[in-house]
Amino acid sequence: MKFIKKLLFVIVALVALVLITALFVKKDYQVTRTVVIDAEVSEVYDYISYLENQQEYAIWQKKDPKTKNTSKGTDGTVGYIHGWNSSHEEVGVGEQEITKMKLDERIDFALRFKKPMEIESTAFMTTKKKVAGTEVTWAFEGGNPWPFNIFFLFMDMDEVLGPDLQQGLDNLKKIIETKE
Repeated sequence: MKFIKKLLFVIVALVALVLITALFVKKDYQVTRTVVIDAEVSEVYDYISYLENQQEYAIWQKKDPKTKNTSKGTDGTVGYIHGWNSSHEEVGVGEQEITKMKLDERIDFALRFKKPMEIESTAFMTTKKKVAGTEVTWAFEGGNPWPFNIFFLFMDMDEVLGPDLQQGLDNLKKIIETKE
């Protein structure tokens, strides 16, 4: 009986330690990557404003070419929704909606992942004129409420998403710079 009491005390102490630690762990993340493309802002913005074009440069579609895609609305306009359904764990099931657009400057998206986990986050892409072309920034933002933010101690979202965003931007650069 003493052993069970000690074991129960240890379990309660560990749970309390995790909950207290979670109070001091960040709750939000932002992953950002940038590339400069040798093209005019309007050309780049026009291409990225269509979610269907992401299938050409974002890497997730390439992870499962059998992904079933759906769409609702008019692509390239606020309210357009691109959905996907894949059995591949890194692709999963979800949808992306254009929520805001500022011509030649910024596009905001709502991301609703349904499988393998239900998560909502946001993303945006910006375009900015540079001397040598157009700077494109792609960012994902999200978070976990307390106490689930404790997982950020073990998972660096920049390491998880950063390489995928960079590869997507590198693909975008290649596509736009080799267009005729």
